Amino acid sequence: MSVVTLKINDQDVSARDDATVLQAAREAGIHIPVLCYLEGLSAVGACRLCLVEVAGVNRLLPACTTRVQEGMMVQTNTPRLQNYRRHIVELLFAERNHVCAVCVANGNCELQALAIEVGMDHVRYDYMFPALGVDLTHERFGLDHNRCILCTRCVRACDEIEGAHTLDVLGRGAKARIVTDLNMPWGESPTCTSCGKCAMACPTGAIFKQGSTVAEMVHHPEKLAFLKVARERREWRV
Repeated sequence: MSVVTLKINDQDVSARDDATVLQAAREAGIHIPVLCYLEGLSAVGACRLCLVEVAGVNRLLPACTTRVQEGMMVQTNTPRLQNYRRHIVELLFAERNHVCAVCVANGNCELQALAIEVGMDHVRYDYMFPALGVDLTHERFGLDHNRCILCTRCVRACDEIEGAHTLDVLGRGAKARIVTDLNMPWGESPTCTSCGKCAMACPTGAIFKQGSTVAEMVHHPEKLAFLKVARERREWRV
């Protein structure tokens, strides 16, 4: 394994040749916003919030899936990227029914934090107001489709960390939904182990513990990376 040198925001950065731009930036203390990316899970580049500008490339690239290269010159926070990220966050709020004041994750929500970070004080798009339900059939957890941003972190946690693959995505575009098994109620799932890793991974209030009230739900996504490393090293302590 060799080391490459690149520039991120005009700062010299060294990274392993198999690292991504996001990993190199984080190791150098450079912030790049993300939603679908979570350490410990595979990177899918779905949310597009981590897009960066790379010199000599005529399109924006997702930092979470783009490998570093020797001499690469990366910009992570240009006015173009700032504007793009704000549009993405506004579209996420417009697509579903995100009412922060009555959400269990209010104050502990990554989408809410990103809205503050990008300076979103209003939404310029028409709200879709879809009629979405809440699955409360599970004895420990609930699934509120109104809060879901389809980042698939819960799907990947269930598959890659727990190995159950109870959760998946049904449908396309604005009609896509997170479903359990063959679109059955969560409480009837024969594959769910009730481990709670999906709730740890969720960045919003979409998956929550039963009985949680406004602002009570705190996620612990960092535990998933710990579990992955512990299993790779055969350290089974949790």
